[in-house]
This record gives sequence, structure tokens and C-alpha cells, in this order.
Amino acid sequence: LLSFGIGVLSGIFGIGGGFLMTPILIFMGIPATYAVANVANNILGISVSGATTHWYKKTLDYKMGFMIVVGGLIGALLGVQIFTYLREVGNINTIIALAYVYLLAIIGTLIFVEGVKEVSAFKKKILIKKKLHTHYWIHGLPFRIRFSKSKVYESALTPIILGFVVGLFASIMGIGGAFLMVPAMIYLIGMPTKLIPGTSLFVTIFITGFVVIAHAIQFKSIDLVLVSFLLFGSIIGLHVGLKISEKLNASEYKTLLAILLIAVGIFMGVETFIFNKGVDVLRNVYTPEFNSELTLSIINLAKNSPIIYASMSVGFAVFIGFIFSYIRELIHHFRYSKKIKN
Repeated sequence: LLSFGIGVLSGIFGIGGGFLMTPILIFMGIPATYAVANVANNILGISVSGATTHWYKKTLDYKMGFMIVVGGLIGALLGVQIFTYLREVGNINTIIALAYVYLLAIIGTLIFVEGVKEVSAFKKKILIKKKLHTHYWIHGLPFRIRFSKSKVYESALTPIILGFVVGLFASIMGIGGAFLMVPAMIYLIGMPTKLIPGTSLFVTIFITGFVVIAHAIQFKSIDLVLVSFLLFGSIIGLHVGLKISEKLNASEYKTLLAILLIAVGIFMGVETFIFNKGVDVLRNVYTPEFNSELTLSIINLAKNSPIIYASMSVGFAVFIGFIFSYIRELIHHFRYSKKIKN
């Protein structure tokens, strides 16, 4: 049920939902090492499904996406090393919680202020003349190229630097990085709003795929049973969210995203530092031990064949994500054909 709700939000905003699901799993009592890895695997499946749907609709910018991916893979590689160090030092739950609280509060507040101004001006029918794109110092960097689909002309280093930051946080916090990527695409790169969800999900496929492989091989922390449940709820919710997103304008999109970010940041701060785990909102007090054959075989596979284990983790998520998206497209095509025939 929780993953369904997060899937709906993923479809609306073009986010993987990791900044919501990772804290929730930690609150439920799943160790941070496992929460980060399994949420990344879940995000991979969601992103494949969402990006495939946007590919059918032709609402994603491949050129921009690949530039972000280049930086993202470098950032993810460094992020895994930092995660390993933090895990050895200890208190990784607290470090991850702090990172969420500060990042979500700062980014959410900035977007909220901008979004409220735009909505207010729209209601008062005030026409604000704006430049097509606001130029910052980062746009003046060398290697400028034209992104025809997004109608922007700027340095190739801009999306690469963005990808690096996203990949870094994706590895450490178990996120697709969309809560950083989506605002940057809007305000920094200046992409059209209709291309942002699809491009964001497209980038997330590559970054989270790398994160899943790295965590699976290094920490053996992918739980395929848990991922199955997360994927089932998230992908169904994703396609519900995609339908809702078609009815939102750009200003409403920004404001709702900001409210979501701020709310999660406040919730995580209160749960982690005020309650101090004395009152857990989502945790089940009874924690049984499972010794099923399926669980034992997954554990043995992780220990004895880490490469196969990592490949299965990635392949399973990609397969489920693509199949759901393909079925949705078949249903859409069938309904459209029937409508034309009638």
C-alpha cells in the first residue's frame, strides 16, 4: 500500500520515490544498508516502466539524458565508496536522516516560494514577462552544445555536473536523485516541463542500475522478496500518477512537488530526532525470523555467486517495469482502435 502511494507520486512528478520510500523502510525497522539497496532496486523498476511510457509518448530528451548519465555514473561510483566508509564508521541511519532533512527542507522551500508566486500571479491574471531561460555562471562553461528537443543551448558540463551530484546522493541515500534532478532541470537547465518527468526517469534507470549492482556485490543487501512487493505496488501506482500528471500545469506541478519535499523532510526530522525512536509511527514491534527455502536460497546465491545475484536483481526489476509499461500501452492501443472503429 505504501509503495502504491509512492508510485502515484512518482508518476505525477517524474521521481523515483526513493526520498519517500527509504525513510519509510528505515522507520519500519529495516536497516539503512538494506533500505538503500532495495529502494534503489525498486526505483529501477519504476523508472524503466515510466521511461518506457514516456518513450511511447515521445516526451523525453535522450541527448540531455545521456549527458546527465555520464556524470551520474561517476558520482555513483564515488558515492558507493563514501557509503562504505560511513557504514564502517557507524551511525549511518543518523547521517542519512540528516542528509534528507537538510536537502528536502532547502530544496522544497526554494521551489515552494517560486511556485506560490507563479500560482498567485496566474490567479490575479498578472502577466509576468520572463526571459526564455535565466542564465547563471554554469551556463558560461565551455563545450556549449545545442539540445534540440529541449530547445536549450548551453555547456555540456551543466548536465554532467548535475548528474555527478545526483549519482553521489543516489548511492549514499538510496534515491534516484529526482528530487535534486527535477528542480535543476526546471531552474538550472531550463527544460520544458513536459520533457522533465520522462528524461528524469530515463536518467534514473542508469544511475540506480549501477547502484543496485554495486550494493548487491559489495554488501549482499538486495532482498528479492521485499523488492517484489515494492515493485508490484509502485508500478501500478506509477501509471495512475501518469494519468493525473496530464491534468497539471507547470506552476501547480512545482508547488505540489515543493509541499511534498518539505513534508517528508519535516516528518523524517521529527521521527528521527524528536521521537528518537521512542515512538515509531510505522514500525511493527513483533519481528519474526523467516527461514523459508526461498530466503535461504537468495542468501546462498548472494554469498556464492554475487555476479549472478546482482544481475538477477537488476534483470528482475527491468523485466517487471517493462512488462507493466508494455501491457499499459497495449490496453491504450486497444481502446484507441476500438474508439476509431466505433
